[in-house]
Amino acid sequence: MSRMYARKKGKSRSTPPMRTTAPVWCTMSAEEVEKLIMVLWNQGKSSAVIGIILRDTYGIPDSSLITGKRVMDVVREAGKAPSVPEDMKNLIRKALKMRTHISENKKDNHNKRSLHLTEAKIRRLVKYYRKEGVLAVDWAYKPETAEMLIEA
Repeated sequence: MSRMYARKKGKSRSTPPMRTTAPVWCTMSAEEVEKLIMVLWNQGKSSAVIGIILRDTYGIPDSSLITGKRVMDVVREAGKAPSVPEDMKNLIRKALKMRTHISENKKDNHNKRSLHLTEAKIRRLVKYYRKEGVLAVDWAYKPETAEMLIEA
């Protein structure tokens, strides 16, 4: 499949094997994994970093095979889910960095284009999350108020 904004193909990579059950060598119970996820979440780790820590430190290849839920589902059940989804928050953070760079470097046309593409991705994600009910119907991305979204 081709890339959206570049005239190149995507990078091919290996895919993990399809599993339906937890491996035999993984000895942690579902409750232990959920407690561990909440401890890591309370330390300020993102869901992607939590997955990497579970894999590398505790030998859990996929938490959803043990618990039957994804990392964010465990966090949501505990009532600590963020108001803005993590992927959109990362894109907003990236756009803010680009805006500060462009304010210092007015003629950097390459980063102006990158900012336009990043904000287009944000708007597409907002549209998707509104449709899915994750964000409120009247929620909108405004570059002027984006910094307050990240801090909250």
